[in-house]
Amino acid sequence: EGAGLGSSDSGGSGFSLAATALPERRRPGGGRPRYEVVRELGAEEVRWFYREDRKTWKPFIGYDSLRIELAFRALGSGAGEPAAVEPVCVRSGLYEVDVASAESYPVYWNQTEKIPVMRGQWFIDGTWQPLEEEESNLIEQEHLNRFKGQQLQESFDMEVSKPVDGKEAIHSLKLSRNHVDWHSVDEVYLYSDATTSKIARTVTQKLGFSKASSSGTRLHRGYVEEATLEDKPPQTSHIVFVVHGIGQKMDQGRIIKNTAMMRDTARKVEEKYFSNLATHVEFLPVEWRSKLTLDGDTVDSITPDKVRGLRDMLNSSAMDIMYYTSPLYRDELVKGLQQELNRLYSLFCSRNPEFEEKGGKVSIVSHSLGCVITYDIMTGWNPVRLYEQLLQKEEEEELEDRWMSYEEQRLLEELYITKQRLREIEERLHELKASTISKPPVLKFKVENFFCMGSPLAVFLALRGIRPGTSGSQDHILPRTICNRLLNIFHPTDPVAYRLEPLILKHYSNISPVQIHWYNTANPLPYEHMKPSFLNPSKEPTSAPDPESASAAPSPTTSPVMVRRHYGESITNIGKASILGAASIGKGLGGMLFSRFGRSSSTPQTMETGKDGPEGDEKKATTVGTPPLPHSSSGFLEPTVELEHRIDFELREGLVESRYWSAVTSHTAYWSSLDIALFLLTFMYKQDQGETDKSNLDSV
Repeated sequence: EGAGLGSSDSGGSGFSLAATALPERRRPGGGRPRYEVVRELGAEEVRWFYREDRKTWKPFIGYDSLRIELAFRALGSGAGEPAAVEPVCVRSGLYEVDVASAESYPVYWNQTEKIPVMRGQWFIDGTWQPLEEEESNLIEQEHLNRFKGQQLQESFDMEVSKPVDGKEAIHSLKLSRNHVDWHSVDEVYLYSDATTSKIARTVTQKLGFSKASSSGTRLHRGYVEEATLEDKPPQTSHIVFVVHGIGQKMDQGRIIKNTAMMRDTARKVEEKYFSNLATHVEFLPVEWRSKLTLDGDTVDSITPDKVRGLRDMLNSSAMDIMYYTSPLYRDELVKGLQQELNRLYSLFCSRNPEFEEKGGKVSIVSHSLGCVITYDIMTGWNPVRLYEQLLQKEEEEELEDRWMSYEEQRLLEELYITKQRLREIEERLHELKASTISKPPVLKFKVENFFCMGSPLAVFLALRGIRPGTSGSQDHILPRTICNRLLNIFHPTDPVAYRLEPLILKHYSNISPVQIHWYNTANPLPYEHMKPSFLNPSKEPTSAPDPESASAAPSPTTSPVMVRRHYGESITNIGKASILGAASIGKGLGGMLFSRFGRSSSTPQTMETGKDGPEGDEKKATTVGTPPLPHSSSGFLEPTVELEHRIDFELREGLVESRYWSAVTSHTAYWSSLDIALFLLTFMYKQDQGETDKSNLDSV
């Protein structure tokens, strides 16, 4: 339904009624007398529409339509010259309408295509689509000239379908290729005079006339539902910034389209599960890549022509990982995203002053490499500091390790002491500055949830030297003071995604990720009540273990996977380059991204039918010989530390996905997934609302 609250949103604009022809207009409160006098249309009877992607016209909700119409009337009321009219904020504040140019445009992002808006006065029976404005104005003018002041009898007795063939027309109006007949004040029909003409054909297709030539199409004056200011969207209580991976250079509009898909999907989920709540989660795209120059088009100019199509696909992940690991461009990427996040937040707060006052929350959904950059912004991670620490360590070792002359040793010690002194002075200077100037926080908001989708973050952290600890806290990789909750979502065959949990507690490499509930599962078990299930321990490791790690618990590289109900393999056993695997194998970029396609499963996949949903999963977990505790390969029991909160969440695969096809498409399959939309909203609404007694919420 478009990217906003256009059609069947809060309060519904009556568009859902389009399938049935309604005998009379619904008047809120029903306080209208049965008999009326024909007069000019009231602002509430007019309905404004917008059209995106050259599709059909969609009605604005009552609140928006009424405000556009009032601005339109103000525009026309200027004596002689048109009055300057402020743009009207519509569709939950995501767009503005310029009434003078009859166009709408987004507030928070740039879009080359303007969205036309249209004033509807006369409507097609049944579909309630508006007649084109020009024709509509002519018919309206004619109607008022002929019938103004006359009594109008609204038919309440289902007369709509009564044929008018035998009835004489009392008035007629010729249009360019159609004509309109009035059989009575409120029985108006449009007839096509040239069915074969191009215009009539397109009009017929657009408006869905049944038999335009023979029987004509009934028209209604005024929309099926009157616009009221009460028909307005709920207040936004939570905003979600949607951050793209890179590779957006080829198609800057993609993150905007992807966010629109995610927003629409979330709207459907809100209507089904959260319609009782008076608040609302808004999704805003963070398009930060197009503002950056990076290498200009140098990389493009050195790409051979023949492989350009394939490269474009690979570049969306591989190329940008190269950019991000380049010291030349890393800072530019980080600053670009940080500035865009802060710009959007400030803009949103300036347009919604009550958001901060009422304790509005902010979450971030990042995709692919966007997860790594977002993480680095939140934590302030800097490779230069890491490099300095390594250099310092090397200097110290150099002093101890090799034989040198007395003079060389003396000079090296002097250099070492001088560098130490320099560092101390720099630190004191830094502290002094910090005490006088309080440095603004990197982000202007606290992050409530950080959702990673198809994220290579874990492999970056492993290559930076992060190793599993002994505490089950998220703080080990992302302190709760910076971000309340970290959640890592992936499709089982996404070639770019890695697990995070084994970086916190090593034995989680042998525990399967939490399965994300299907959108239509009845009464699913709440995520916090789902017990960890172990991966099947009987399968052979898929690769020879590293000598260094032979005594350690299996990493997800070698983690055997549970017998799965669906085709395809778990992310935990495709190829070698998985978490803790990539670090020890030390493969290059190519290996990291592509070795995961390199082999077929060592045991045939079985199709298991059975009960879906949580109970089915529990049965499945116990039928494959679950050990009471995960064993390490050295024979000792692992400590039974559990994670405070689960972090890795896996989408359930479709039943007939081919493994190779889904590996290509799965990396972008997140945007329109109803399962993911429900998952995101479940966590956000749970925090926003606290406990609620609504039973359909408990089931989420």
